[in-house]
Parts: sequence; C-alpha cells; structure tokens
Amino acid sequence: MVSVVVPIYNEEDLIVQFHAAVANALQSVIEDWEVVYVNDGSTDSSLELLKGLQILDPHVVVAELSRNWGHPGAVAAGLRTASGRAVILMDGDFQDPPDVLPQLIEAWRNGAEVVAGVRRSRQERRKVLAKLFPLFYRVLGFLSDYPLRLNAGLFCLMDRKAVDAVLALREKNPYFPGMRAWVGFRSSMVYYDRQDRIAGEGKLSFMSRIKFASDAIMSFSYKPMRLSFALSGLSLFMALIAGAGVLISANPLTAAALGVGCTVFFTGALLLLSVGVLGEYIGRVYDEVRDRPISIISQVHRPHASMLTTQSDTISLENGSYALQPDGYSGKKAGRAA
Repeated sequence: MVSVVVPIYNEEDLIVQFHAAVANALQSVIEDWEVVYVNDGSTDSSLELLKGLQILDPHVVVAELSRNWGHPGAVAAGLRTASGRAVILMDGDFQDPPDVLPQLIEAWRNGAEVVAGVRRSRQERRKVLAKLFPLFYRVLGFLSDYPLRLNAGLFCLMDRKAVDAVLALREKNPYFPGMRAWVGFRSSMVYYDRQDRIAGEGKLSFMSRIKFASDAIMSFSYKPMRLSFALSGLSLFMALIAGAGVLISANPLTAAALGVGCTVFFTGALLLLSVGVLGEYIGRVYDEVRDRPISIISQVHRPHASMLTTQSDTISLENGSYALQPDGYSGKKAGRAA
C-alpha cells in the first residue's frame, strides 16, 4: 500500500478537486492506496467535506486534530496515521502537482527509499516570497553543517523504514526536509515545476515562515553559534592593529586613543571567545537533549545455512555458527563464529 499524507487547514475551496486529481493519479499506477487527510483544526467546512469524501471513497482516511497545531504537527500526525509501505507527503493546495505522484512511486519501485521532489521552477504571485525563497535556500545551503538538498520542500516519498526513522527522532521543532535527508537511505530525485495556488491564500503567516526558516537553520547548523569565534578573531586582529599604532605613533593624544581602542578590542575578543566556548558546550547539550541516534541501520544481512567445502574440511554455516568435520570428526562444539 502507498499512503498519501495531506495536511488540511481551511481548504474548503480545493478539497474535492484536489482529491479527484490525487485519486486519478494513483489509480493509474497502483491498486492499494490511501489518502490520509489531517484536519488541522479547520474553522471552515473542510472537516465536513473530508467526511463526505470518506463516505464516497473508501480510500480516504481522515485524522482530526484537537486544535490547530501548525503544519509540522499535522505532518507528524499524518505520518503516525499512515499505514502504507511507502508514504508520500504533499500539500493540499495544488502547488505540489498530483500528476507527479506516479513518478515518485516509479522511483520507489526501482529501489529508492527516499524520493525527494525538487523544484525546477516556482510560480508565486506573492512577489516578496518569490524573492525570499531562493535567498533562504542559498543561506541554508551555506550555513548547514549537513548537506541538504536545496529547492526540495515537503513533497516527497519515503519508504516505511525512512518514515519509522524520522518518527523515532521525536523532535519538538521539526524541519522535515532536513530530517528526511539526515536519516539517509537510498535516495532519488524527481524534478517538477511548482505551481501557484489555484484558489485561496497561503495559510502560513510571515512570522510562521520566519519560524520555519529558523527551525531549518538551527536544527542543522552550528555556524551561528560559532560566529563568536570569527568575531573574536576579528576583534583580536583590530586590537593588534591598534597596539601597533600605539608603538609607532608620535602624537601622544593619538597614541592614547589607540591604546584605549586596543584595550576595548582585546577585551571584546576575550568576551567573544568565552561566548564561543560556552556556545560549543551548549551545542553539545542540545545534541544530548535532542537525542538523535548516532547511526541508523537500514538492513541487517545474516548468513543462511550453507555448506562450504575446502580441500581438507567441510564447514557447515548455520546462522553464524560453524562446525568443522576433519577426518571423520563431527560435532558443533568445534567452534562458534565471533
């Protein structure tokens, strides 16, 4: 089964049309599928429409949240509800085009365990956001301590192993595109053109987008914290220049002014160095509190029972144990593989 998780918040103008497009796309490539709509505390008729769709289409699953928890909370709830061997995440406003779903499923069938939808182009009628999105991804790419796939948002397919690994992280301020890349597994890309909304307005406020950007940077970058080291070095360099000026200056007033500047810059360098060291320790505390695993096992390959014949011995391998049978001697107590 393939599950499609769609967070919904006040999308009454698009729900019926969107589900028809998703159903048409999935029916053409797979028989067993479901669409998990997560109603994130909608105040319009979205929930009633979703319940009506469920009566008409048994492929519809409706997860109703107790209130509006925000986009990351709705996505997490959808991942916990989905039961498919593969889970597709997408928004319900047609910006993630349903006709790309067969390409994601095909890449998964070909062996990919994480298939990211990468934006080839983006249509956005809000001109400010059209300028800010490319800038954000360039800044994120520069700051991130971990290589993240740029221009890849929520739209993706994850195998069940990847979904379980992401859910195991249990982060309180999740940035799902980064977490998806961090867990690893065999990955692939599908390029698409991101469309503008067909109807309605985006539900994320400007401050919500700022929070989203800060979660992305703070979750996968220590560079802002380590900026104190760079500023400490710059301040120390300025102190050295001012100190040299004191030594070569012939004017006592100028020398005194440079001496004060040297003292200020040197003191600032020490303070910034102390802040940087403190920040390193705080970062390590943050790692411990976040409790991400230090590694994730994709698959364990164990030996099957088989017989190996050498020139002098016959070795029987059974789930890691071995038995040597030289010159008619037999017995499994001959040894055990480490």
